[in-house]
Amino acid sequence: MEQLLKKNPRIEVVDALRGFAVMAIILVHNLEHFIFPVYPTDSPEWLNILDHGVFNSVFSLFAGKAYAIFALLFGFTFYIQTNNQKKQGKDFGYRFLWRLVLLVGFATLNAAFFPAGDVLLLFAVVGLVLFFTRNWSDKAILITSIIFLLQPVEWYHYIASLINPAHQLPDLKVGEMYSEVTEYTKSGNFGEFILGNITLGQKASLFWAINAGRFFQTAGLFLLGFYIGRKQLFVSSEKNLRLWIKTLIVSAISFAPLYTLKELVMKNDAIIQQSAGTAFDMWQKLAFTLVLVASFVILYPNNTFNKMVSNLRFYGKMSLTNYITQSIIGAFIYFPFGLYLAPYCGYTISLLIGIFTFLLQVRFCKWWLNKHKQGPLEYIWHKWTWIGTNK
Repeated sequence: MEQLLKKNPRIEVVDALRGFAVMAIILVHNLEHFIFPVYPTDSPEWLNILDHGVFNSVFSLFAGKAYAIFALLFGFTFYIQTNNQKKQGKDFGYRFLWRLVLLVGFATLNAAFFPAGDVLLLFAVVGLVLFFTRNWSDKAILITSIIFLLQPVEWYHYIASLINPAHQLPDLKVGEMYSEVTEYTKSGNFGEFILGNITLGQKASLFWAINAGRFFQTAGLFLLGFYIGRKQLFVSSEKNLRLWIKTLIVSAISFAPLYTLKELVMKNDAIIQQSAGTAFDMWQKLAFTLVLVASFVILYPNNTFNKMVSNLRFYGKMSLTNYITQSIIGAFIYFPFGLYLAPYCGYTISLLIGIFTFLLQVRFCKWWLNKHKQGPLEYIWHKWTWIGTNK
């Protein structure tokens, strides 16, 4: 990625957008106490009101959208790597499979400090779709992406429930697993915490992703990012600008009715909530995600906006390092084996901690990238990906 940016600085928007996604993720994770639902019980009324506003604002803006941007750019990065190898007459596919194996290792490292699993493992599993479709035509990639994003499994269950009222979704017992995760986290036993996270926690995370429709949405976003790369849609041009403006308009217009329909569907029976409700929830989040991405791409050439988000470029270049270290920092701050500040941090205080952690990481990124071309974990991932070569 760094080599591409040097050849075509216009695509630095990708690093900035990735930095924006990871920043949003760290804010959401801090409000969630990194999936450790322990909060103050005796806060004054004014603070409860403020906390409520902070929670609604941050989750409305970023929850489910930040990860989606991250997934979109994962597919785009796959295009960059594939295209670079294709220019040399090589197939990146099997090297990419090895890269996914390495990602499982990074996912395990992150999950060790992040109760209830980690999205990187989901990326490693769903990333197989990129391997199998890497040589497909642009049209086939786009159509397959749309099919995944339509959430076909959720609609199958919805139609099946209409035909047979007794039809039920598989009970993956995600709630029970999360309860067990919370209990061993509260115990404060560090060894039990680490072992539980990389086993039960990872399982709970993957099963939750199935229930939440994220497997198919992630696959669709991977392919959409791959398609965007093939069509060079992140490159600054008048044609692309018009496309992103249209995307912004259509997504913005679509969001309100999709959100309204989701709210209406969620008032129905549980099976409808878990099937059609999940699909509409994914769609309204996708619409808002495209609003964020399109707005960012459209505004990026503006000098004022560019200066405002300039630090995000450094942050985005070290996204893997920042993503994993935020979990380690968060675990130390909130969990019983560390400072155990969770019972004293409502949503407002947690947001401030998240912002402070983000700023601290930005300073580290700027210092590190002044001396190195890649972040520490990015360097390891790159070197191990190309093990056995001169890269």
